Amino acid sequence: MPRPRKGTRLGGGPSQEKAMMANLAGSLFWEEKVTTTITRAKSVRPLAEKLITKARKGDLHARREVLKVIEDTEIVTKLFDDIAPRYTERPGGYTRIVRVGPRRGDNAEMAVIELV
Repeated sequence: MPRPRKGTRLGGGPSQEKAMMANLAGSLFWEEKVTTTITRAKSVRPLAEKLITKARKGDLHARREVLKVIEDTEIVTKLFDDIAPRYTERPGGYTRIVRVGPRRGDNAEMAVIELV
């Protein structure tokens, strides 16, 4: 059995968790705003900010590193061409998490994570 990571567990195993974080980050870059649970939003924030920082470099190596995480080329192209140039002067803090209240079905605390 794999060694559990510190913090909140978000799925069955590490591979599922990695896939979920990559998909959530890809959705964030494509839609620029995602509604999810607070725990998932807090977990995806460091990944998204690292990917934006890599995209700010804009070279081929950075693009290939981002493609290792997010395998959709359309999303990576949008990240490098549209999103990263917005943050050239900003030293960090590219995302914002806003709480929106409980979900109707199971009362889970929801949040909106969006690009600043």
